[in-house]
Amino acid sequence: MIKAKAILKDKFWIIEQNGNKVGTLSVSEDQYLYSCNTGTHMYINQRQLNNALGGKINWSESISDAVETDNIAYEFPTSTTPHNVIWDVKQKLPLFTKSSNSKSLYAAGYYIIKFEKGWVKSFCPKLITIQRYKFKGPFKNDLHMRLELSNANKSAD
Repeated sequence: MIKAKAILKDKFWIIEQNGNKVGTLSVSEDQYLYSCNTGTHMYINQRQLNNALGGKINWSESISDAVETDNIAYEFPTSTTPHNVIWDVKQKLPLFTKSSNSKSLYAAGYYIIKFEKGWVKSFCPKLITIQRYKFKGPFKNDLHMRLELSNANKSAD
């Protein structure tokens, strides 16, 4: 039995088979992006996706474990309720603080950051980190970030 557990309503799901997580799925511009241990795959419709996964998908509309809608800054997810939300026009980054009196800025969304040992994924990194290192992002979901991470690791950048 294949189950799609909603994380972001009508946008992002965790795919489970027999109770075990086997991948993630997102919808982008009428395409299904499925990421699993064999890589990231694109499907143009639900029928093609069902065939690839080997059966009919049970779609869960329950988003009890979903990202809170309050945890959004300029359409990008945040790790906590954002405070002092600003848009950095120069760097094109959604920024926020974790409390109303904090001075530490974080970048909303998913990123990949290139450290000395290579590219790593990051969710809501500190602004100072992405100012010091080469990065790509922000991405609105984990799947797009993983796809970019895969591409970055393939290139000799």
